[in-house]
Amino acid sequence: MATITVFDQMKKEVGSIDLSSDVFEVEVRPEILHFVVRAQLAAKRVGTHAVKTRAYVSGGGKKPWKQKGTGHARAGSNRSPLWRGGAIIFGPQPRSYEFKVNRKVRRLALKMALSSRLLEDNLMVLNTIDMPEIKTKRFAEVAKALGLEKALIVFNEADKNLLLSARNLPGIKLLPADKLNAYDVLLYPKLVMLESAAVSVQERLK
Repeated sequence: MATITVFDQMKKEVGSIDLSSDVFEVEVRPEILHFVVRAQLAAKRVGTHAVKTRAYVSGGGKKPWKQKGTGHARAGSNRSPLWRGGAIIFGPQPRSYEFKVNRKVRRLALKMALSSRLLEDNLMVLNTIDMPEIKTKRFAEVAKALGLEKALIVFNEADKNLLLSARNLPGIKLLPADKLNAYDVLLYPKLVMLESAAVSVQERLK
């Protein structure tokens, strides 16, 4: 079990927290992380690309010329894929790119992602981030005090002032603990968790 320091929003030490070894000290296996991240990115693909097959190209109902005697190759339609303006052979059609990933594998990948951030000393736990008003400038000062340029901040309960203050700051993303996933953890080099969110994530993943 790892014990790390808990800071306030001005990066002053205010206590410590024990992190479960079952969640934050898991052996990192790149192939599992790669598989889960690939699945998540594939699920984001819309898959609405399409080309016209012979069924969708207008025209072509009449045979261009008779079958024999013209000296031309046989042709049944001027919308054949061989003709200019004709259909496309084996072109892309709307499809889903999703593929199944077992729940156990997704949970394991998240544990590995969290473990990698702790191992690299890129995990920070805060007791709270207090935003009395919606003010991006105020949140930018907090981010600067914490040394955050590109970071994922995980919270447990939504704070409207915090969410609205941080949404326009480039490089910073806020995510509720129940939506935490391996892709977002790996995408941001710094992981910041509010203390209540760290406890919630541990309870969910144990």
